[in-house]
Amino acid sequence: MEIFLGIVFGVLITYYGMSLLNRKKGLHQVEKQSVVLIEKIKSVCKLISVEGDFAEIYHYEDSKNRFLNLISTKKKAILLINAKAHVGFDLSQIKMESDTIKKEIILTHFPEPTVLTVETDIKYYDKVEGFFNKFDASDLTTLNKEAKSFIVEKIPESGLITSAKKEALDTILMIEKLLEISGWKLNYAQLVLPDSPPKKIS
Repeated sequence: MEIFLGIVFGVLITYYGMSLLNRKKGLHQVEKQSVVLIEKIKSVCKLISVEGDFAEIYHYEDSKNRFLNLISTKKKAILLINAKAHVGFDLSQIKMESDTIKKEIILTHFPEPTVLTVETDIKYYDKVEGFFNKFDASDLTTLNKEAKSFIVEKIPESGLITSAKKEALDTILMIEKLLEISGWKLNYAQLVLPDSPPKKIS
């Protein structure tokens, strides 16, 4: 009888021990899955939501005085800038927390729309050089940077940022669908979408 009770007692201890181990293992797997899902979303990094085309004319002029300011020499050019700007969201800035019991990802911060890239195609017209003030490689590099900055300054008034803000909720819904495929839910009930001025690329 004692042997029988010992066997039963041993079986019960083993059963509860294995159940506890399996619960801990399951919880660990859920926690690991939540980390993987969050990192997968962040790894998308930059998500383009809108793009715009620009065609602008940029006037450049540089004057220098030579020989004790007795001679003034000038160089100038007209630039035709064709550019494509991409505006969207840097998802590496997103902030999320996980509830492993509910299998829920809580979205606590969503980034504001930002200018992600500006691709420029520049053509030079009416380029005039002074005898002592000529264009060199560094001038062209500077002009390319100035042309890009010129386009970036035009973006806020173009309506691209406003359009990107309207796409924010669609982006969140896309993340929600991604999580649902993995059996998780997205909670963004308390999220307040930002409405601050856009960041600019350098």
